[in-house]
Amino acid sequence: MAGPTESRHGMWSNRWLFVLAAAGSAVGLGNIWKFPYIAGENGGGAFVILYLLCIAFVGIPIMMAEVLIGREGRQSPINTMRHLIKQHHRHPAWVLIGWAGVAAGFLILSYYVVIAGWALYYILQMGSGALEGATAEQAGALFAEFLDSPIELIFWQTLFMVLTVYIISRGVISGLETAVRWFMPMLFLLMAVLLGYAVTSDGWSQGVEFMFRMDFDSLTPDAVLAAMGQAFFTLSLGMGAIMAYGAYVPSSASIFSTVSIIAGLDTLVAVVAGLAIFPIVFANGLEPSQGPGLMFVTVPLAFGQMPLGALFGTLFFLLVSFAAITSAISISEPALAYLVEEYNARRGRVAISLGVISWILGLGTVFSFNYWADVNVLGQPTFFDFASFVTDKVLLPIGGLFIGLFGAWALPKTVIGAQLGIDGGFRAVLWKLLAGAVAPLAVLVVFVNTLLG
Repeated sequence: MAGPTESRHGMWSNRWLFVLAAAGSAVGLGNIWKFPYIAGENGGGAFVILYLLCIAFVGIPIMMAEVLIGREGRQSPINTMRHLIKQHHRHPAWVLIGWAGVAAGFLILSYYVVIAGWALYYILQMGSGALEGATAEQAGALFAEFLDSPIELIFWQTLFMVLTVYIISRGVISGLETAVRWFMPMLFLLMAVLLGYAVTSDGWSQGVEFMFRMDFDSLTPDAVLAAMGQAFFTLSLGMGAIMAYGAYVPSSASIFSTVSIIAGLDTLVAVVAGLAIFPIVFANGLEPSQGPGLMFVTVPLAFGQMPLGALFGTLFFLLVSFAAITSAISISEPALAYLVEEYNARRGRVAISLGVISWILGLGTVFSFNYWADVNVLGQPTFFDFASFVTDKVLLPIGGLFIGLFGAWALPKTVIGAQLGIDGGFRAVLWKLLAGAVAPLAVLVVFVNTLLG
């Protein structure tokens, strides 16, 4: 028995909206604060070449498998796996792919909205001119005081969660589609404006040198692992979001070409983010850093020293917020779709319930920066570190590993052929090799290396 041709939750109007939605899911905070830095620190252009190879041989095959599975099942990740297991007589344990994705997405959402709320706070700070002419000590103190205030953190967490719940409650067409129609073009426009601003700065050549110098001597085994890990994590794989979005993809859309465009857009955003940020950082004689220190201390400090810095700093944090909201709505979708299907509930009510529970869980992340800063959780320094470890280091790699294996080996050749448009021969063998062996092995290597420290 073939699967349904359409999802009960609705369908993307066309494949380009799926491209924007999936790119929005992939483009998040990691593109802006992580990729540019690790590229610059691990060989520049040499690392970028290695990263692109990892995208081609690790990221794209697993993403294709996730879209393939989602489009074949046309349901939430959990019920998609249940349906395919029953239809093709596979072992019931495969359903853990769906459960792992939903659990990871729900846990990620709880802390993601807290961090994303910081970006909203900095829109206000930059727009008000609070950081104009600020010293490094003042910029650092502002961020430290903000983290030390649970009330402020909860306010911005709540605001971002309300915005997320409102969008996802409206469904695929009125909610998800409308959001990506607006937010993604605006994100690209803001990136272009910030890039143009960076080109005119005194640090442009230094920023380009930092990111693109061809230093092959820096391609150590750790750099290879970093490239493989970034290629996997940057595409939002393993958390069920792409599988859920794949359920809404029209049957006529080519999975390979669509996924390749998504991967290309995600990489482009990461590269342009680096070219927009680092010239401004270098122009002010600052040292680049990775993570929150780059985004919430170094970058605001840099903008605060430049002409029109308040304006362009505000635009930068608008960009960060757009990237965060498109990721947040995709992270929410697997759990939301499952609860709607399982309990035949109204989407709006489920969205509110999901948001409230996730918000409560997110308080653990809020307090990790103040009240509970010294509270270890199962060997991790804080609750936030624990939640991040469980998702990034355990659930997502396991999910991605088994998605590749299921998409390559557990589905019949007829299903794979129909979904991917391949009729056997070399392309079928290549699919088995990449999705069923090379990509899972790479994820396994990253997974084991991470667990071993």
